[in-house]
Amino acid sequence: MTRIVLKFGGPAIASTDYIQEVANKAIAEKKRGLDVVVVTAAMGRTSKELAKIVRDISDNASKRELDVLFSTTSQVASALLAIAIQEAGYDVVSLTGWQAGVQTDAKHRNARIEDIDVTRIEKHFEQGQIVVVAGEQGIDDAQNITSLGKGGAETSAVAIAAAIHAERVDIFTNVDGVYTADPRHVPAAQKLKEISYDEMLELSNLGSHIIHPRAVELAKKFQMPVVIRSSMVDVAGTLLKEEVEMEKNLIVRGVAFESDIIRLTVGYDAYSDASLADIFAVLAENRINVDIIVQAIIDGLKPSVSFTILKEQFAEALHVLENSKLSLGFSFADFEVGLAKVSIIGSGMASNPGVAARMFNCLRRKGIPVKMVSTSEIKVSVVVAQDDMIHAANALHAEFNLAEALQV
Repeated sequence: MTRIVLKFGGPAIASTDYIQEVANKAIAEKKRGLDVVVVTAAMGRTSKELAKIVRDISDNASKRELDVLFSTTSQVASALLAIAIQEAGYDVVSLTGWQAGVQTDAKHRNARIEDIDVTRIEKHFEQGQIVVVAGEQGIDDAQNITSLGKGGAETSAVAIAAAIHAERVDIFTNVDGVYTADPRHVPAAQKLKEISYDEMLELSNLGSHIIHPRAVELAKKFQMPVVIRSSMVDVAGTLLKEEVEMEKNLIVRGVAFESDIIRLTVGYDAYSDASLADIFAVLAENRINVDIIVQAIIDGLKPSVSFTILKEQFAEALHVLENSKLSLGFSFADFEVGLAKVSIIGSGMASNPGVAARMFNCLRRKGIPVKMVSTSEIKVSVVVAQDDMIHAANALHAEFNLAEALQV
């Protein structure tokens, strides 16, 4: 029998009325003769409410206990959804992450899925049941509950879909698809009918928060079709797949931007003390994501390396660097705040030289200084002052004719 996985985030299950609507969507797929898995994230503000309680009790709660606590939020959502489906007269069962067979490593608060044992899900399918899984969680080899961190529910959804050989994954969000830019800030943005895994991965890494990069990586690995669609209105969404038809030969297919970027600079007394491998290995061990990297080695000046990180990882990054200062051998660390990253993305860029020059020329004409640059085959990113972010995004969206090219 054909299988489908549906994932619903917090806003889609924030009230009893919304939960009923989600139940109806799951039942509609069951009526089509499909085996259905629904993966839920936490309801509305439950995680924030629990976080406040934790802060009232402790400033140093262990990550293990935090995983135990916050795993309950998606369990509440899955159980309530199962009850709503039962009330409509359909057979259903809710499962925690570990009951659904999600095996992870032991990195609490940011675990990675290592395997999924779908034996129990298969048994429920044999009994004709809809399966509702609490997303964002799993269990490690020591039988400790773990949480998957940001994007955990959609990552779980894609992983489960791959494990049960589903037809596709529907990710229900508060937007109706993937746009050429965030339409809240770029009014001319247009919805894309399709987007490649590689393009979506770049968009997700560069500021688009529609789907987490980890979920896109899994979808690409297992060639799992994913549809990004609205949980509020019944309209066609955006399909993620390996290769897409190029709308009117678009070279650039999207503009992404992200605020609250911080540039960290680490300096050394001598070149012999500097080791890029060591510093980034230490940061990686602590799962601190580093983006744009610039090394400066100039005669007469102390060598340094600058890199960008997100605001939420700033405190941890400083803590890690300070604790490792002796072994890393650097003499000082400095930082700059008030920055943003603006990027252009498109698979067509790989075979079209001159795109970066066109981008830089556009920003120069608009009087927007560029502080750092990073490129790949299908994207160019620049770091600019945060006050220039929206101006730059709109200018680049117009420069590459994204609004006109996609209008029917």
